Amino acid sequence: MVSYSSSSSSSEIKIISECFIKPKALPEKSNEPYHLSPLDHLMLSFQYIQKGLLFLKPSTPSDDATKPKDFMETLLKRLKDSLATTLVHFYPLAGRLSTLNTDNPRSYSVFVDCNKGPGAGFIHAKSELTVADMVGSNYVPLVVQSFFDHHKAVDVDGQTLSVFSVKVTELVDGVFIGLSMNHSVGDGSTFWNFFNSLSEIFNSQQEDETKDLFCLKNPPIFREESGPMCRLPYSPLDASITLSETPVLKERMFHFSSETLRSLKSKANKDCGETTMISSLQSLTAFIWRSITRARSLSNDQETTCRFAVGTRTRTDPPLPTNHFGVYTSLASTTAKTGDLLENGLGWAASKLHQAVTEQNGEKIASELDHWLKAPFVLQPDQLSEPNLVHMGSSPRFDKYGSEFGMGKAVAVRSGYNSKHDGKVSAYPGREGGGSIDLEVCLLPEFMEALESDQEFMSLVSSSQN
Repeated sequence: MVSYSSSSSSSEIKIISECFIKPKALPEKSNEPYHLSPLDHLMLSFQYIQKGLLFLKPSTPSDDATKPKDFMETLLKRLKDSLATTLVHFYPLAGRLSTLNTDNPRSYSVFVDCNKGPGAGFIHAKSELTVADMVGSNYVPLVVQSFFDHHKAVDVDGQTLSVFSVKVTELVDGVFIGLSMNHSVGDGSTFWNFFNSLSEIFNSQQEDETKDLFCLKNPPIFREESGPMCRLPYSPLDASITLSETPVLKERMFHFSSETLRSLKSKANKDCGETTMISSLQSLTAFIWRSITRARSLSNDQETTCRFAVGTRTRTDPPLPTNHFGVYTSLASTTAKTGDLLENGLGWAASKLHQAVTEQNGEKIASELDHWLKAPFVLQPDQLSEPNLVHMGSSPRFDKYGSEFGMGKAVAVRSGYNSKHDGKVSAYPGREGGGSIDLEVCLLPEFMEALESDQEFMSLVSSSQN
């Protein structure tokens, strides 16, 4: 479907063991179908979310050859046990997708059968690579894609593949914990709430094994609807999803300090007439949109689009808490002529992004879903493609470095193969915190080279990157 070339390959990763993990106990409501919402149904043509954390192994005396083996055995056992407990709270992630058929008229809807299948996947793998191999070069090595399960999987595959999977890859001096989650069941907020909850349970076991492990600080909240939330004239899980072939990309992490972001925010708001409405993320998004557009050497009359995911939990009526389980995102976008984008400055671009965000209110979101329900169709990934697109995904607001598993704070956040294309950018919190941001940028090689040669862009990139 998609081809990448690299000196690194999956042959550098050896699978040691594979198994499935079921919840330690299933709540009574797990016997009922977890019905997908209309938006969840739209997500069925997307690929699995793949994000993970890289850790350094604890140092051990050089004369004790048994410690590394004992460490991994203990880590794996505790991770499996913690996963089984976490799945009690996030029980739909242990199931499989299924279709509900009804007659008169014939219709279909998708639900998670929480008792179907063997549970969530759990893989132990090993590599002779080091942490330095992962973070020591300018570009993210393609072997990182092998650190995740469900490579290239599309959400409709969740009827035969696990909805959720953990892959633990042991490096020479580190450990990578990669999670893959079906995007039709949950979004980034749900994904990182699970990751943080897994860490919370893991560490509560370490602190006190007699502690009640079933009390989370931020437990998922599920919808109260008990029946199908939409009925479609076609079977979504039988739909054919076409993914276009993607050319070879360069992927690099760029770090922006909190001081740089304050400066960008100040400049953007000053350009807009001394306002305070432009956020740091909107300012940075405008900056990377302009920088990538400049690197592409587009003519002034060519159009370029900046698109980004907007969380909608707080935008619904009534608002929902951030730990509400499911998919609550919308896509906001704005388009401009290249000449206008580059000639009008940072504030002009940031104000267009800000306007696109403010338009994502509950009324508009509900109207768009209602429009789709009146004439439903299978959303093909190519329908989301735009010429000269810059897509900002993920969020620096997610507590990505808050998940620890007995090895201290993670060294870096990395993502898998899925959903990457030329112009895809993902925003992560900087490891040092304080409002700093890391951008994971994917570009065609010639555009990456031009971006790296752009003095205006590189002058704001910090040398401290993960």
